[in-house]
Amino acid sequence: MLLYLLPLLLLLFSFVVFFLVRKVFPLISGYGAKTMCSNIFLCERLPQDIISNELGSFPLNLASYTIDYDEKSVTGTVLGLAKKEAVYREGLGATVMTGLNEKDLFVPKPTIETSLPLSRATNNWPSTNQTKKTISTRVDYQQLNEALDDAFNGGSKRGTRAVVVVRDGEIVAERYAGGFSANSKLAGWSMAKSITSALIGILVKQNKLDIFAPAPIEEWKNDQRSNITIANLLHMSSGLHWWEYYATPSDATNMLYQEKDMGKFALQKKLKKKPGSKFYYSSGSTNILSYIIRQVVGEADYYRFPYEQLFHKIGMNDTVLEVDEGGTFAGSSYCFATALDWARFGLLYLNDGVWNGQRILPEGWVNFTATPTTAKTAKKEGSYGAQWWLNRATDHAPKKYPLVPDDCFRCQGYEGQYVWVIPSEKLVVVRLALEKGNELDPNIFLPTVIRAFKK
Repeated sequence: MLLYLLPLLLLLFSFVVFFLVRKVFPLISGYGAKTMCSNIFLCERLPQDIISNELGSFPLNLASYTIDYDEKSVTGTVLGLAKKEAVYREGLGATVMTGLNEKDLFVPKPTIETSLPLSRATNNWPSTNQTKKTISTRVDYQQLNEALDDAFNGGSKRGTRAVVVVRDGEIVAERYAGGFSANSKLAGWSMAKSITSALIGILVKQNKLDIFAPAPIEEWKNDQRSNITIANLLHMSSGLHWWEYYATPSDATNMLYQEKDMGKFALQKKLKKKPGSKFYYSSGSTNILSYIIRQVVGEADYYRFPYEQLFHKIGMNDTVLEVDEGGTFAGSSYCFATALDWARFGLLYLNDGVWNGQRILPEGWVNFTATPTTAKTAKKEGSYGAQWWLNRATDHAPKKYPLVPDDCFRCQGYEGQYVWVIPSEKLVVVRLALEKGNELDPNIFLPTVIRAFKK
């Protein structure tokens, strides 16, 4: 019997080794190299701190890294195998290398000025980074501190790094974990999707896009994918076949760590459902939108576009969008910003897309953003708008947070990143974290914040 089983066991063992070495290990080393590169050269953190925290759990801790400070690159391997390199470039962030040599990487001209000095016309936030908090007799600070304590006291697994509470345009609470500050750039992960949505909105305002028209993708013109609209992509209801999963090789992880052109990879997917019929969360859809933005804006202005048309107009001067190896912004996942910059972004949406009297987003865009997709949605997901999560109940999904106002909508990213916008309470609440369990419960945290404001 053993003689028959032995070949099968050897075959199974060979398959497992092949799967690990060819499929899993490159994702671990790619994720680690990218995380190290961004956090060392963009966020100015120490390597050991990153290894102990972001990369300290299994299986990420199987990888080891070589850092080249002169070339601003990080190379990761797993057990000496599956070598992956990430390269940092000023204004473009860290990029995972999937095949090109560093000298062949696309470098845009003119260079991008990602950071500008904030206006000195006033000493008040949000025009400056001066964060003197408003003191009001109408705020129960004991209650507010109770909410912040809940966010920060959940142990290392809760991992909160920053919380900013903005009420009616004024900062009323701000707190950072040890080692972090108002100047710390932190990963937003999928909160980048909401920024991509805003950039689409700006192109709509400029009359360069019609979101209800078919998406301008040449490869889709001769098949049923020609029926996919930009609105379908915004609502995650394109109908394209996609597997969004992060613990194993999937469409999402392969796109982020194995593909040169993320948007091009995603747009090659076949149609599985009728466009607009079913919601399915897809980072691929967002990177297709990012690809479209590049085509519409054009190479001459593309790398300045998010900075000149959005970030610098509202003071998000410590925000950096990172690019894939093909030079397209990784609009699904790679944006680093301070908590104050995320608060500014939320405040733009609280103010209906207007900043200091200037309309940044087209009229009606925020309402469109916060209107649930009509596509069928799994109940556990909650409702979804235009690259923002919603708290409204729909025919397909109940309220995500029963104790939070219906009009709350949010950016949300991996490991506990949030920007909540609650118009009825005139609130923007930012929470950035490295959450590894013991998750913060927004259905407890947000009502505690809201109760701090006396009616």
